Amino acid sequence: MRRSALIIAVAIVAGSVFAYAQVSKQTTPKPTMKAESLHDFVLNDIDGKPVKMSKFKGKTVLIVNVASKCGLTPQYAGLEKLYREYKGKNFVILGFPANNFMGQEPGTNEEIKTFCASKYDVTFPMFSKLSVKGEDTAELYRWLIAKSDRPTADVEWNFAKFLVGPDGKLIQRFAPQDTPDSEKLRTSIASHVK
Repeated sequence: MRRSALIIAVAIVAGSVFAYAQVSKQTTPKPTMKAESLHDFVLNDIDGKPVKMSKFKGKTVLIVNVASKCGLTPQYAGLEKLYREYKGKNFVILGFPANNFMGQEPGTNEEIKTFCASKYDVTFPMFSKLSVKGEDTAELYRWLIAKSDRPTADVEWNFAKFLVGPDGKLIQRFAPQDTPDSEKLRTSIASHVK
């Protein structure tokens, strides 16, 4: 009897240690595909049409997860200004709506598109809503996070930014608080555009 109680106790402790280890691990799953660069992805635009990311070969790309009902939503204005300033220099911004943070992007793709156009006159490419955090993280974001300087750290909030070079390789990851007019972000972009 004592032996079986001991075996059960050991099993419970081992199970608890295993469960804790699972919870302690990164929450964003590792990429499952073998993408070498941004150019290996195909993603749906805001209208649901597939877009090969290879279309952006030769361009410096700023990828941003966006939301319409966030305290950082006014960054749309700065992003549009940045896009208009640098788009003639092989630079593009790609907006990816995500509803991962306190339900701050509840709209449909059509509603998001209307909001961006009417409120901020957004002309940079917008894509279909996706997930940037958790078990259902989009493959693109799994890849971006894995290639960053914080490969086990989830996207912190809306308006996190990833700068990708003309070769499709990740250059730098920026926090949501790195605004479109921040010296850190602008310096990095300026040093990589042609």
